[in-house]
Amino acid sequence: MAWRDAMSRALYGSGGFFVAGTGPADHFRTSVHASPAFATALLRLVTEVDAALGHPSRLDVVDVGAGRGELLQSLLASVGVAVGVSGEPTRSGRSGLIPPRAGSPETLTPTASVRPAPDGPSLAAIPPSLAERVRFTAVEYAPRPENLPEEITWTSEIPAEITGVLLATEWLDNVPLDVALHTEGGWRYVLVDPESGAESVGDPVSLDDHDWLTKWWPNPEALPSMDGAPNLRVTWSDATSEGESGFGAARPAQESSLTARSRPGCPETPHSDYLRAEIGRSRDEAWADAVRKISRGLAVAVDYGHLRESRPVDGTLTGYRGGRQVPPVPDGSSDVTAHVAMDSVASAGAAVARCAYSLVLQREALRALGADGGRPPLSLAGTDPVGYVRALAAASAVAELTDPAGLGGHWWLRQPVGIPLGPAVAR
Repeated sequence: MAWRDAMSRALYGSGGFFVAGTGPADHFRTSVHASPAFATALLRLVTEVDAALGHPSRLDVVDVGAGRGELLQSLLASVGVAVGVSGEPTRSGRSGLIPPRAGSPETLTPTASVRPAPDGPSLAAIPPSLAERVRFTAVEYAPRPENLPEEITWTSEIPAEITGVLLATEWLDNVPLDVALHTEGGWRYVLVDPESGAESVGDPVSLDDHDWLTKWWPNPEALPSMDGAPNLRVTWSDATSEGESGFGAARPAQESSLTARSRPGCPETPHSDYLRAEIGRSRDEAWADAVRKISRGLAVAVDYGHLRESRPVDGTLTGYRGGRQVPPVPDGSSDVTAHVAMDSVASAGAAVARCAYSLVLQREALRALGADGGRPPLSLAGTDPVGYVRALAAASAVAELTDPAGLGGHWWLRQPVGIPLGPAVAR
């Protein structure tokens, strides 16, 4: 079957990878899992959007591809701890994660009155300037987790008429797509056996997909071959000769801990004499549909991806299971993912919003939101040793989020709808 159909069934069908089991957090790490500093920075972004909207009576925060609700739970907890009497996130004072606003005091804003209740975070304890207006919604096909706080709405579809922020952290890479191979006869679909992962060549691509490839994927005739000579045409050879899982299967990673789906570039693949492309038209449509649901506010996609001038020759399709990178076999037992053509997605969203977008790397985006990973001053060790150790650990966590060779290499696509790009969301 086509890769798009195989991915859809393997990831979102009955018993699919994202629907059944304990959730993706047991198989790979994202920025959400890596550090609470990610949610802290997003809280600053939410408050920036709230201000740009004029503090509406209802502020939506929608997480698309919510996993088991980890990000919204972190945001809920961050709101309970970090929002002061003005509704503005307080300065951390020690870790440097959130810098003070101009004219704000250098000391911590008292938060004793807004800390979560002992049995979990509660919006009732948050100042009414934000607490009475914010509405959290998780969008996911999996059943609602049993212990999810009641303040978080759980739904399988993106709600309409969003006023606020739509978040999509590592969602687009799991939107099913088709894979194509450039042969002597032009672009043809790649078919896959969902049980073994073995691949074969199918029909020529549709007109719509051909148009997408022509616009967004480099012309195969212009790409260099493995030996540096022009690669004018390629010839199909038996996919299964390269391995049991077919050509393009990634080799398993050797790490013993959970692997972050954040490595730039494509996974290591065997040598081949063909050119593959991952047709991102389905991701463009999914993103455009998400942006279309926003009345006013901001859509944010955080994902690993590539731009037209640096598309991977052999593709990026791979899998993750149990903390390891594995071959992409769409049988429902593992994650199947491919990097996102971020410029194509961005263009599709901008066409809907009719507003310019911002596309920056995660390390730039987080630093603009106050998460710079800087070490705390050594003098703090003498006056507050415990605070120094805590701040040092926080800085280390932020350093992981901004590492250009890891999570910091993710792209942040920010699409405003009816609001300007403020200082915290502009390049």
